[in-house]
Amino acid sequence: MLATQNPIELEGTYPLPEAQLDRFLFKVELRRNAVEVLERIVAQREIGRDAEVSQVMTREELREMMEMVRRVYLPAVVVNYIARLVDATHPGEMKLSQWVRYGASPRAALALAAAARARALLAGRMNASFDDVKAVARPVLCHRLILDYSAQLEGKTVADVLEGLLAEVRVQNVAEPESLEAAKLR
Repeated sequence: MLATQNPIELEGTYPLPEAQLDRFLFKVELRRNAVEVLERIVAQREIGRDAEVSQVMTREELREMMEMVRRVYLPAVVVNYIARLVDATHPGEMKLSQWVRYGASPRAALALAAAARARALLAGRMNASFDDVKAVARPVLCHRLILDYSAQLEGKTVADVLEGLLAEVRVQNVAEPESLEAAKLR
């Protein structure tokens, strides 16, 4: 399912409850069109006429692709990273989670795993990696975190919190040695 949300046309509409937002895999934020894109729109479109959209795959091809995604291997260390990253979105878990009122749900962890697998498949790999998780974390998590009032007062955004959590949560849950010498002593 796809849904659109236009921040300008909210009169008479209501934001979806968090539990319903959580059911969407990604939130993709579109920015303003570049001048070159606007030129193409003006040259190729007309008000009142639907845009011509060509089919890129059949229903059966989509089902096959989804089955291939399910077969992409998700190593235990990547599963652990996903779990720790989602856990870190909850208040009190990490420094930046102080701004969070409600963190991500288990469904968010499942969405991160599925999206990481899909990204790996699109890259031609049969196993998902930490980089796959990091690459999809923002669009998977940005609509699943609810910031508290103090974050809004401080000018913090969900993007700020996610950037900080991605930097703060280590990919592997082991302490890194401070130096090569320290590693030899272990």
